Amino acid sequence: MRRFLLEGLTRRPLTESPPAADDAMREELGRALVDVSRQKLGRSLAIRQVDAGSCNGCELEIHALSNPFYDLERFGLHFVASPRHADVLMVTGPVTRNMAEALRRTYDATPAPKFVVAVGDCAKDGGCFAGSYAVTGGVGSVVPVDLHIPGCPPDPTALLKGLLALLEEASARPGAT
Repeated sequence: MRRFLLEGLTRRPLTESPPAADDAMREELGRALVDVSRQKLGRSLAIRQVDAGSCNGCELEIHALSNPFYDLERFGLHFVASPRHADVLMVTGPVTRNMAEALRRTYDATPAPKFVVAVGDCAKDGGCFAGSYAVTGGVGSVVPVDLHIPGCPPDPTALLKGLLALLEEASARPGAT
């Protein structure tokens, strides 16, 4: 026991180094996202995150958007607890058989205009879980998907860029819902 204690005190931490500080890029990306959401929706963007059966890697990156480093709230963008208040459904993981109906109901409860973002490789086609008896497939097999953000898991900057691309595309489409 003493050996483990001494090793723990003398060894360097095994944590990762923090991301490179590119505050200007994150600030510009956030401001652009706010401007586009206000143009398209007339208000800030409300996001409802739905875990359809993932390994939680994508959820960790989505939750990082709320930490002090990225601080999504400073741009007026926020996560909501009810799909009835959401503009965007961010769905992670392959859709399991147990979650398919819940995802359909969540989609139906979201008011128009609504957007569905499939986050991560598993949300696209089931990823490494594809073909499993417990998985119905990707998010697109249950509800229509407006955007797929690739990665296993995608980093928070990719999530912000994806949301910006989604809203810019929606702004370009006449009568988009």
